[in-house]
Amino acid sequence: MKQITPRTLSGFMELLPGEQAKMEKMMEQLRKNYSLFGFTALDTPIIESAEVLLAKGGGETEKQVYRFTKGDSDLALRFDLTVPLAKYVALHYGELAFPFRRYQIGKVYRGERAQRGRFREFYQADIDVIGDGQLDILNEAEIPSIIYRTFSSLGLTKFVIRVNNRKILSGFYALLGLAEKSGDIMRAVDKLDKIGTEKLRALLVGEELGLTDEQADEILRFISIGGSNAEVLAELEGYRGKNEIFDLGLDELKAVVAYLPEFGVPETNFAVDLTIARGLDYYTGTVYETTLTEHPEIGSVCSGGRYDDLAGYYTDRKLPGVGISIGLTRLFYVLSEQGLLSDAIITSPADVLIIPMAEDLSFAVQTATVLRDAGLRVQLYTEKKKFKAKMTYANKLRVPFVALIGEDELAQGKVSLKNMESGEQTLLTPAEAADAARRLIQEKECEKVIRG
Repeated sequence: MKQITPRTLSGFMELLPGEQAKMEKMMEQLRKNYSLFGFTALDTPIIESAEVLLAKGGGETEKQVYRFTKGDSDLALRFDLTVPLAKYVALHYGELAFPFRRYQIGKVYRGERAQRGRFREFYQADIDVIGDGQLDILNEAEIPSIIYRTFSSLGLTKFVIRVNNRKILSGFYALLGLAEKSGDIMRAVDKLDKIGTEKLRALLVGEELGLTDEQADEILRFISIGGSNAEVLAELEGYRGKNEIFDLGLDELKAVVAYLPEFGVPETNFAVDLTIARGLDYYTGTVYETTLTEHPEIGSVCSGGRYDDLAGYYTDRKLPGVGISIGLTRLFYVLSEQGLLSDAIITSPADVLIIPMAEDLSFAVQTATVLRDAGLRVQLYTEKKKFKAKMTYANKLRVPFVALIGEDELAQGKVSLKNMESGEQTLLTPAEAADAARRLIQEKECEKVIRG
């Protein structure tokens, strides 16, 4: 039989058990924090009808979609979690309670060129709030507080949630007589962090956009308005009364900023930033981008915003929403590359490894049952190998505890519980061993998956 060299396709992440445990810990924290805000878990099919999935497609999106046929069916792999959500809400509208709050953590697929930190198969972690006809501004203020609490629970401390409102930008460009070009200008401005001011100015006055030098200078001056949040908002007040859309956007932005401290978000972790536009045209109000202050090269690790026509391709109902997405696989990759993932958390598949060294296994089985009843994860190791090989196995798994049961322990009805980190070994009853192990495990469970 011809052997095939095992390999993983380029652009697909495959983790070893210890790293996978860290990824699972991140997902666990995301689910826990999303649930604190009343979001319900949702899962949608990875494969959809191409007609349904690509209703909002076209351009680069359609080029990246994995599309195939099965019999007479034209199918595609989902490329994000937003379009499947739009379909889901339109399909189940009569069975849902609005506002509908859902979170979803799932794999998506894009056939783009694989490169450092960019994957063809990757996890996204999304939350969205969908309204029926309307959606209160408080929801747009709550989203940054969810980002703050979630990132803090993971162990991140030095990050900034940058906030803007696209109505402000649309109104400002209308004041310059550029209403018809506002979408193109926003997409250009959204590239500022990547290309810098000089190249952005060249884009604005270039052949494609064709702005005058005066218009380009005014745009660059506007988006460079800085200072504290209060100072930025105060300067924006100078434009009030000149455009209705601008005024509405400013009112919305001020409301969001006013609510954030009440949601528990420190001002050091959020900032009004007029360069934030988000490149997608379906955003209509508040927009967000989150960056790690000490690792700006990573770019945005969480982004999103308000949209007013979520399911327009599937229903006539107006279903406005607001949401964010974390590119979880990319975030995990760059954090790992930067050495920011903690080694202090438990990554082993078991809290206690029981190693019987006597012929009679009954007491070992009973001990495992006692420990499991106490909520500990327990593995029995009964392979016929030398003691050194058994301990090598325990070390390779990085189990916190090993329970040794030899003839002496068996005679006393006890186990020798060894703390694999400290090397301390204590003779205990199974119940005492359960208590001792559980105390340390509970301490370890408080460890953050990301180094502060």
